[in-house]
Order: sequence, then structure tokens, then C-alpha cells
Amino acid sequence: MTDTIPLFTDDTIVFGLLMSAIALIFYTESRPTGFWKKFYKIVPGLFMAYMLPALFTTLGWIAPEWESSAPTGEIIKGSSNLYYVASRYLLPAALVLMTLSIDLKGVVNLGWKALIMFFTGTLGIIIGGPIAIFLISFISPETIGGIGPDAVWRGLSTLAGSWIGGGANQTAMLEIYGYNQKLYGGMVFVDIVVANIWMALLLIGIGKSDKINKWLKADTTAIETLKDKVSNFTESVKRTPTLTDIMIMVGIAFGTVSFAHLCSGFLAPFFSDYIATIKSETSRNIFTFLGSSFFWMISIATLIAIGLSFTKAKNYEGAGASKFGSVFIYILVATIGMKMDLTMIFDNTGLIAIGVVWMTIHALLLIGVAKLIRAPYFFLAVGSQANVGGAASAPIVASAFHPSLATVGVLLAVFGYAIGTIAAIACTILMELAAANA
Repeated sequence: MTDTIPLFTDDTIVFGLLMSAIALIFYTESRPTGFWKKFYKIVPGLFMAYMLPALFTTLGWIAPEWESSAPTGEIIKGSSNLYYVASRYLLPAALVLMTLSIDLKGVVNLGWKALIMFFTGTLGIIIGGPIAIFLISFISPETIGGIGPDAVWRGLSTLAGSWIGGGANQTAMLEIYGYNQKLYGGMVFVDIVVANIWMALLLIGIGKSDKINKWLKADTTAIETLKDKVSNFTESVKRTPTLTDIMIMVGIAFGTVSFAHLCSGFLAPFFSDYIATIKSETSRNIFTFLGSSFFWMISIATLIAIGLSFTKAKNYEGAGASKFGSVFIYILVATIGMKMDLTMIFDNTGLIAIGVVWMTIHALLLIGVAKLIRAPYFFLAVGSQANVGGAASAPIVASAFHPSLATVGVLLAVFGYAIGTIAAIACTILMELAAANA
């Protein structure tokens, strides 16, 4: 949260600024020759859609949240609703439009390496936390200190919940280990900075995926086969979209989003009430994610979209369904980018250092296993984001490879929700031991 009011606080103006930035990126990326052609060979457009809004936030033009003192002493608070709208409305709509043409058999044929890389990412988070505490204790012992509710390892438990599962798992860990909520903002801050830097690096890597796959000696046959099959299908049903086509696609996408929100409005409270009756506190917190409306909304939208892929609705891919979905994904990326103030990297350097070491261990383990089993960079990137980023960013990274692959990111991310709390508990036990012996 910034301590000054940004230049633009009206979401209408901010949205226009973000869309103008995205349009500029696409315009420059389409230049056939010159500087921009060379630039985008190194830096992917999707990364720029993330970085430009981050730059705007850093410059003080926009902000996700802000707080400032008025001359009268009154505290003025404000926030942008753009990320909420993009993640709750546009993301599920994008998933529907991108999943219409999915070849489910082809996704299954991606094989065991996708799961291996996902679990490797989970293991990297579990062991990364305690190792980071151990290493940082040699350089800055005070950083990993604290007693009782102020103990740093308790706060880091919330990062483990977020980086393996998602927001619901993060909240569960806060409740389980009783970290001082006055200090919790610092952990959220580390989560945003480190997770977003890592996502940015993954997006840059996508532009060099061919070279990375060559170094990994990866077998990309199944991925390329799936991409070719979807591309060939798209080509076979390709047509100039009419207004009727566009309106039907909009109806399918947002009608599904509406139904998913309706169902999640019933299911989340139902499971929350049921979980509250479970006597074991550990069991209650393990299943907390079932009380998340976001979990149910994403899951239901994806399942409906997979079902529609077996109907004639699949043919709307020929009218550009996945392209419309990609528009929504770029908007989501821009709203994620605006949450990142680049100057935050230099604040609270001790906790940031723990987060960076932690994420580095996660990355090195993924790279090592990918090299060992010759897994494509796609599995590395999506396996990581299904843990660290969850359902909001895993499909972004997956769709950057090809729109038809977005569903792979969602399915793995949903699995991350399911194991998030219990895996984070295992990580926290190790972090407590590391802190006690540091």
C-alpha cells in the first residue's frame, strides 16, 4: 500500500492507461524490422504487459491501494477494483474461451512429466523455506528471530501456504500458527515482491524456450503434437466472425462465469459451515480451501468449458474464441503488474532475502529435475506457477506457450489448492526446527 495518493485514482482512467499500454506493446511487437523486432526477440510481449503497469505504479501514476494523511489529520484510503474484476470475471471467461477447443486426450497424453514437475515445485517450496532460514541465519541472525506470535518462522508459514496452494491456504496457515497480524503485512509484501519477480523471469524464459529445451534435451513431442492438433482444428473451422458469433461467444463465456459464481456462492458457505463442525483443528485447516469461492468459481468454469469442448461450441475456436480469451488474459496480466512497486524490493531486505533464497532453491530443484528427466520448459514453468502463482497466474504462463495449454495450468493449480495446507504444515515444521537450531 502506497503512502501517497497516486496521480490517477479513477479506475476508468487507470483501465484506459493499461489498455493503451497493451495496445502500444502489440503495435511495437508487430513491427517487421528494426529495433522492436530485435527487442521482442529477447523480451516477450507478455512480460512487457506485466512490467509497464509495474513501472506506472513505481512512478506513482497508479496504485492497487493507497493511504495518505489529509491536512486535517484524516487518513484517506483508497484502492483499485481492476484486479478483482479481472481475476473474478475476465479470468474465468478467458479459461472458458481458451478451453472450448481443448483436446482432453492430448492433455492427458502430456504424460507423467507434468505431474513430476508440479510435485518437484511443491518439494522445492517445502525444503526451500528451512534451508533459506538456515542460510540467512549466518548473515543476519536477527532476521529469522522473534518469539511467540512474532516468530518469523510463523510468518513464513503463510508464504508456504500461498506458494504451494493459494490465498485460502495462506489464511489457514495464519490461523494455524497464530502469527502476529500486525506484522502480517510484511509477509504479504514479500509474497508479492518475490512471487512477481519469479513470474517475470519465467515469462522472459518463454521467449527463449527453444534454447532452454535444447539445453534440457527435452522431448517436446507431446506438447507440439497437441499444439499442432489444436492449430489444425482451428484452421479447419476458421471463418470471419460475424456479430452473431461474437455475441454467442460472449454469452457462452460470461454465462458460464455467471453460473460458476452462482454455484460458488452456495458451495463455499456450505463447505465453510461443514468444515467448522470438524473437531480436529488440523483437519479443519487442511480443507479450508473448500470454503474459498474463488476455488469453486475457477473449478466450475473450467469443468463446464471442458464439457463444452465435446459439443459444437468447440467450433467457435474458428471464429477466434481463444483470441478473445487472450485479450482477457493480457488485461489480467496488466492488473497483476500494477500490484508491483519496484521500489519495494529495497524495503525490508532481510525478509526479501529469505524469499529470494527460498525461491532460488525452488527454481534450482525444478531445473535439476527437468534436466534429469528431460522435461520441457513448459512443464517447469507451469509446474512452478501452479504452486507459486496458483489459478490466477498458472494459466497466464501456460497460455503464453499456446492458448490451448491454459487448462493445463488451471488443473495443476487446482491440485495445488488441495495439497497446499498440509504441504505448508510440513514446510513450517521444518522451518521451526531450522529457526530453533540456527
